[in-house]
Amino acid sequence: MKKLILLPALLAVIFLSSCKDNNAGSVTRLNIRMTDAPGAYDAILLSIKEIRVLSSEGESTLPVDADFDILKFRMGKDTLLASQDIPSGTLNEIRLVLNDTGNEVIIDGVSHTLTTPSAQSSGLKLKVNEDLTSGMEYTLKLDFDAAKSIVKTGNGKYMLKPVIRAIPSAVSGALTGLVSPANSNSKVYAILGIDTIGAVADSTGKFFMPGMKAGTYKVNIAPQSPYLPKTIENVQVVTGSVKDLGTITVTQ
Repeated sequence: MKKLILLPALLAVIFLSSCKDNNAGSVTRLNIRMTDAPGAYDAILLSIKEIRVLSSEGESTLPVDADFDILKFRMGKDTLLASQDIPSGTLNEIRLVLNDTGNEVIIDGVSHTLTTPSAQSSGLKLKVNEDLTSGMEYTLKLDFDAAKSIVKTGNGKYMLKPVIRAIPSAVSGALTGLVSPANSNSKVYAILGIDTIGAVADSTGKFFMPGMKAGTYKVNIAPQSPYLPKTIENVQVVTGSVKDLGTITVTQ
């Protein structure tokens, strides 16, 4: 079955105006996932309350409230912690906030409470420097180094001093352009296999399609009568960038 996503004109206007205004008021979808480098433990249980994202546009809170064994996500496996739209801009820092209880390391079948004094208040801080483009989708993978993150203290207790590497990557692209004349009131369809993404050109003829997976698309321009439809073949959408088709002229 063909899947169709039609973006209303208002959404197109919002995204287009935001791109011209330093991304002000625009949003980016951010997925935060966690993976693990192996450690010599039976299990490492983390109870994550929330993730705070600090960017040039302020702070966003992504609820998590999940308990899991991080050692289950090794050798290329990962797990999704949170997914949310946040204001576009420069991603500066994320803070992993843990719950007061539920954080443990299990060694030789014995469970030991992990003390994490800083994590419960301000959160485990990870520095990131990544520009988040409006309309794109990004994944931030947290690479947890289990072997280096668990420290045994002099009194036999265990402390969590996380060694985590944050790896950002774009996972989608976007498509934009301008249909002329604007009074053709055109709809625009980008087709990849059985999937179709649609947008409506705004009053100036502009359109914007965010969150597109990479691939070679066929773009159909469907204006109102008496203007004639137009097709553009082999449009390359690349992850992490906006493909600009420029001015597309339709005729009668």
